Amino acid sequence: SPGDVMALVELGKYYNVFEASLDRGRLAAADVESVLFDSEMNWDGLDGVVPVRLMVDEDDLNFAKRVLADPPG
Repeated sequence: SPGDVMALVELGKYYNVFEASLDRGRLAAADVESVLFDSEMNWDGLDGVVPVRLMVDEDDLNFAKRVLADPPG
């Protein structure tokens, strides 16, 4: 149904796909769904040319920020 569409907002920008993936994993562990945008733009050693954007649902933004503010582990 139309009400189930996520309103995605940017949680962070990364110039390293690996770092973005780590934070995405931390969010997943806290049951926060997220999406990486533009990760496919950084192949062939071109990390940093186009920032990878970590996107979350608008409703999860504040919780997601708290999850990532806590030190890993």
